[in-house]
Amino acid sequence: MKKENTNKKTSIGGQALIEGVMMRGPHKTAMAVRHTSGEIVKEEWENSVSDKPHLRKIPFFRGVYNMIDSLKIGYKCLMRSAELAGLEDDADPNKKDDSRLMSILMIISSVLGLVLSLGLFLYLPAFLYACLATLLDGAASTDFWSSNAVLRGIFEGVLRLAIFLGYLLLVSLMKDIRRVFMYHGAEHKTIFCYESGEELTVENVRKQKRFHPRCGTSFMVLMLLVGMIISICIQVDVVWLRTLIKFALLPLTVGVGYELIKLAGRKDNWLTRLISAPGLWIQRLTTKEPDDAMIECAIEAFLAVVPEDMKSDEW
Repeated sequence: MKKENTNKKTSIGGQALIEGVMMRGPHKTAMAVRHTSGEIVKEEWENSVSDKPHLRKIPFFRGVYNMIDSLKIGYKCLMRSAELAGLEDDADPNKKDDSRLMSILMIISSVLGLVLSLGLFLYLPAFLYACLATLLDGAASTDFWSSNAVLRGIFEGVLRLAIFLGYLLLVSLMKDIRRVFMYHGAEHKTIFCYESGEELTVENVRKQKRFHPRCGTSFMVLMLLVGMIISICIQVDVVWLRTLIKFALLPLTVGVGYELIKLAGRKDNWLTRLISAPGLWIQRLTTKEPDDAMIECAIEAFLAVVPEDMKSDEW
């Protein structure tokens, strides 16, 4: 007799790591990484809720909190996965100073990367449109382009999307990044397998889709689209002041984007499918088909965080 799918919904999410997967459940977080020996090394810990503010439950405010918290946990797991995967040799005592220096350099590079990203996504589009509008208005002796907030917002939004897509295309050409994208696919497939009510086996996970509406890629795309709408509403022509206002409104962009991604993960109707469509399309760049060894890591990490009352009796 054919088993009936239960179509479960879960808040469990994850992140692709270096040769592994991290999963975050309601009560626990776990990571499973493939060591150079071929074995899966698993680490797990309880989620601390005692020091979390009440803002994490308030709509729109919770998006900012959860994004910062996810970035912090994700960075920690990514660095740890590099160690577990054998990219850092802790057995050599002479490399301890180098490891500390590398950690400092990683922090500095992350800060510089954030500054560069803000410049590319906030300042550059506004600057380029101002230059283009000046040229076009000068040639036509009008102020049509400079004063058109809708065209300016659309131009900035499309350029930000183009920069984002270009970045993804470039990094996807790197062999190591492609493996991370394969683990990303394994993470999505495992969550889909659970949500479909099937037993978490390599065979069952392999046949699932790799495009999931609750994904960081989809979240980024939604934030870019929300940012486009916000840009249209900013009636300021001065580039530096316009950039400053967009930066100040980033929490609003994050909050709205988070609520949309939560809605898309909970419901399945024409509206949520429309909301998810751009992100699902771009996931063709950020997820790749995993091999069985990668799927095994994703399953190990998932099983470690799923609550006992949410597990199937058949597992």
